[in-house]
Amino acid sequence: MLWARERSTACLLHTSVRMYDTVMKIGFSRRHTLAALGAAWALPVWAGAPARSLRPMARDQAGPKAIVNDAEALVVRARLGGEVGFAVARSDRPEFLEELGASVGLPPASVVKALTAAYALFHLGPDFRFETTLLATGPVENGVLRGDLVLIGNGDPNLDTDDLFVLSQKLAAAGITSVTGQFLVWAGGFRRIFSIDPEQPDHLGYNPAVSGLNLNYNRIYFEWARNKGDYSATLDARSPSHRPVVDVAQLEIADRGAPVYQYRHNDGRDIWSVARGALGTGGARWIPVRQPELYAGEVFASFTAAQGIVLPPPKMAETAPEGRVLIVQQGRELHKVVQGMLKYSTNLTAEVLGLAATQARGFPAPTLQMSASLMSSWARQTYGLNGVRLVDHSGLGDRSRMSASDMVRALQLAKGLDLKPLLKPIRLPDRITRLPAKVFAKTGTLHFVSGLAGYLETPDGSELTFAVFCADVERRAGLTRAQRERPRGARGWNTQARALQHGLIERWAQLYGSSKS
Repeated sequence: MLWARERSTACLLHTSVRMYDTVMKIGFSRRHTLAALGAAWALPVWAGAPARSLRPMARDQAGPKAIVNDAEALVVRARLGGEVGFAVARSDRPEFLEELGASVGLPPASVVKALTAAYALFHLGPDFRFETTLLATGPVENGVLRGDLVLIGNGDPNLDTDDLFVLSQKLAAAGITSVTGQFLVWAGGFRRIFSIDPEQPDHLGYNPAVSGLNLNYNRIYFEWARNKGDYSATLDARSPSHRPVVDVAQLEIADRGAPVYQYRHNDGRDIWSVARGALGTGGARWIPVRQPELYAGEVFASFTAAQGIVLPPPKMAETAPEGRVLIVQQGRELHKVVQGMLKYSTNLTAEVLGLAATQARGFPAPTLQMSASLMSSWARQTYGLNGVRLVDHSGLGDRSRMSASDMVRALQLAKGLDLKPLLKPIRLPDRITRLPAKVFAKTGTLHFVSGLAGYLETPDGSELTFAVFCADVERRAGLTRAQRERPRGARGWNTQARALQHGLIERWAQLYGSSKS
């Protein structure tokens, strides 16, 4: 039955692509009127017909003729079900060389981080730095701070345990020996968001809370080992140099088989319950922190104690504190933060960058969805991306929609922000790198969703901009919340989607490798 259904789907897709190809051959009228804001040429509002047929073609190379794979055959061979949309153009020209389903909005997954990068660079600037501040609400007399000490974040997504250790050293170097008041933590203008995607399981480390005061990507390190029939377990804010244990999160080992993880909030703490039957002989993983401000405060206080400055337990400030700034610690330049986000696809970084850019525009954004909606409207106004509808800035939520044609247009115009050097070089199969061809792009992966978009340097040195989106939305929608960590069949589906993306890149590298093609 499954084989028959896949064969039926493949036949329908084959038929639809052939009909599309027939339309291309008889000539499809295209007129586009969008002014390319900030560009020297106009980009089309909707993708037009490909400039070339999707039929197999041969091309001379430095050896025997190589048959260029037919795009429709690649799509049918992938047998993905759902929908596939792609578009490719020369980076300096608006016309698409090829497209298929290019105007269909699909979940972009982490590919949307490339648009978030452009949004942040546009509104914050490449040299912008996030800051973490220590503030005193009272005077300092002979090393004694007579008032409250406040740890303030303004969003730094890369703040880690080692940074807080350095900050504690700076406090000691400033001559502070004790604090008579409270130790407060404040998240700047950010409102804490419990998780990026509420539809994902609670324990996934890539779905943490979002705040203005973040630490270790708002994750804590859970490590366990079996010893004489029982388990020892620790939760710590691990770094290469330090392992401070914190109290804001606690762990219980429960005598059950499933679910493996359960979360509850109790008396100001994150309580994690883990099934004993799932622990095996030992292991470790990062789990999310839901109270990142208190988490950062506990770690900082443990380091000040080592400097001889004993602080009371951290408390959340109820309003923006006022006082004298003692220390300001700056993070990395934004362009480096963006490069790290695109390389490692860190969801927290994407959400913080999106929120910070929205705030820089003068808009309050208490939720990710509101900020993402404002980013979508910016993309429509600035780049003419009329089909963009986003629910977050990272792509973790599968309700976001973006088309391949919109992604190509965004990447073409975002080159003015020097986005290409920040993208990750994509490792390609040997058959493609032997051409040789190079790809600088952003990948995107959810279960039954896969995307790839970026820039392709062809063998002759010309450059193409492309986007490929694949999604079986119906199949993904059928997953329960518990199934969203490792659903059956997802790994094979995503492998086939990547094979399709690589096959299309190989085709484009051969077929459009000359600027005269």
